[in-house]
Amino acid sequence: MPFVTSRGSQIHYSVEGSGPLVILLHGLLSNAKSWKRWGVVDALADGYCVACVDSLGHGLSDKPSDDSLYGLEARSHDVVAVIDDLGFENAHVLGYSMGGWLSVGVAKYHRHRLSSLMVGGWDILHGVEAASSSLDGGASNFRDQIAAARATAPAMVKWVTSDVEAGLCACWDALSDLRGARDAVVNAGVPVLLWSGRDDPNHEPMRTFAAIESLEFLSTGGDHPGAIWQHGAESSRGLRAFLDAHSN
Repeated sequence: MPFVTSRGSQIHYSVEGSGPLVILLHGLLSNAKSWKRWGVVDALADGYCVACVDSLGHGLSDKPSDDSLYGLEARSHDVVAVIDDLGFENAHVLGYSMGGWLSVGVAKYHRHRLSSLMVGGWDILHGVEAASSSLDGGASNFRDQIAAARATAPAMVKWVTSDVEAGLCACWDALSDLRGARDAVVNAGVPVLLWSGRDDPNHEPMRTFAAIESLEFLSTGGDHPGAIWQHGAESSRGLRAFLDAHSN
């Protein structure tokens, strides 16, 4: 069960497969194991070394209450720490929802470590504002977010206790940092794929952004959670096709 120390905190990740490194970054209230349940790991691991990272405040990673530890630049270092721990110079980085925000942070602060960038369920320009009805990004504040999750997916948040809420609130608040996001994606210097479910409020803003900036776009079935929960096989095929097309 691999852990790496980053900025004084323990970051957990799991690894399957061999080949070029692919880093998978989950959404708020989710964890590294989700990628396996959704079928993404199995779809990639026969040709890639797939590392699923528990973001700070989630899964088996540490859950500090210090707000300053959850900023975008700080957490992008956690991703690079995993890349370093696995002995790779570069990685294909894929993030969904909050993980999409974090993947943009890797492009912003560590673009030289990218092989490609895949951003799912995340409006590059407007962030959570575009996802007005989605589980992982549609509430106006963290309290609303937890209430919505408890109403629609209680199993997803049964682990959220009072001692971890401060860290999760800091995660939520940090999502408003969109400074330099457009430039980070457009000038990443590597192949970029944006991906969204057709019923996700993020879909049209992401599709439009991709078209304007001449980026690849993957449109799948499902709303915000459904694009990965119910349509994981379809999404995985599209992600694998992108990786195969852009791997040396």
